[in-house]
Amino acid sequence: MELVCLDLEGVLVPEIWLGVAERTGIEALKRTTRDEPDYSKLMSGRIEILKSHNLTLRDIQEVIGSMKPLPGALDFLDELRRQTQVIILSDTFHQFSSPLMSQLGRPTLFCNELVVDKNGTIQDFRLRQPDGKRQAVVAFRTMGLRVTAAGDSYNDLSMIKEAHRGAFFRPPRSIVEENPTIPVFEEYSSFLSYLKEERR
Repeated sequence: MELVCLDLEGVLVPEIWLGVAERTGIEALKRTTRDEPDYSKLMSGRIEILKSHNLTLRDIQEVIGSMKPLPGALDFLDELRRQTQVIILSDTFHQFSSPLMSQLGRPTLFCNELVVDKNGTIQDFRLRQPDGKRQAVVAFRTMGLRVTAAGDSYNDLSMIKEAHRGAFFRPPRSIVEENPTIPVFEEYSSFLSYLKEERR
């Protein structure tokens, strides 16, 4: 049995933190996992920035509520789900994901959790488990599943390498240059063709 594991932001939906940066004008929030390999360092920095600007969870949720999936993402995901099982492995947070998941037809999502105080201030974050994307792929493989994984950022590398087949979707050039053996796709149609071909 086959399972396709996809990253969320940058693959199916826009980067949430880029949206927050654009809405608030805070340039430092434009740094994402496409730039910073150390996710814990990245998130700790984001939380400090939010605190220094008195931004709460609700402020971020308002930005997310105005966002839509990337053009073509829903059709791609629907077609893929007609063919095989799909799970979204993301480093986003449950408190962020609901509006976007609704627009994608509620696919199965494994993600993390924010620690928020009574005033709505984000104080910390809890990972589902360290290197959670890779660990999920490891677990799926132990169940006898043939796993294909795809994402666009440094935090997707470990799951891409752990899977039977892995690919990048619209990654930055720097990551491609550092990992030249991993296939790269820029369009949903070509990516879907690759996934079909891999099942033959």
